[in-house]
Amino acid sequence: MNSRIEKGIGGESLVALHLMQEGYTILHRNYRKSYGEVDIIAQKDDVIAFVEVKWRKSPLIDPAEVITLSKQKKITTIAKLFLSLHTNGDVVCRFDAALIEEHNNSLELRYIPNAFSAFD
Repeated sequence: MNSRIEKGIGGESLVALHLMQEGYTILHRNYRKSYGEVDIIAQKDDVIAFVEVKWRKSPLIDPAEVITLSKQKKITTIAKLFLSLHTNGDVVCRFDAALIEEHNNSLELRYIPNAFSAFD
């Protein structure tokens, strides 16, 4: 995969497959609103995970640096809207990060549950 868009789509597909293998149902991919987007929204039992997918060439990047504070706020705002429109409130909300890292022509997926918390 060469282009940024191809990597993004491929990365999201890899993460979606990982989540399905872990028993999650993919509710939405690329859930967009005018102020931002959530890459993947997945559910397992009463947990809904809002997942940000990032492709990185360097494994040395701290996950806290990958998803900026501004991006976190956008994701949490979208999550609140999604939950108000699509659930009855009996769910647990979680914000996860999935880092796809390139190492010597191979890919490694690092999945980080609860990568950040919601903002009020």
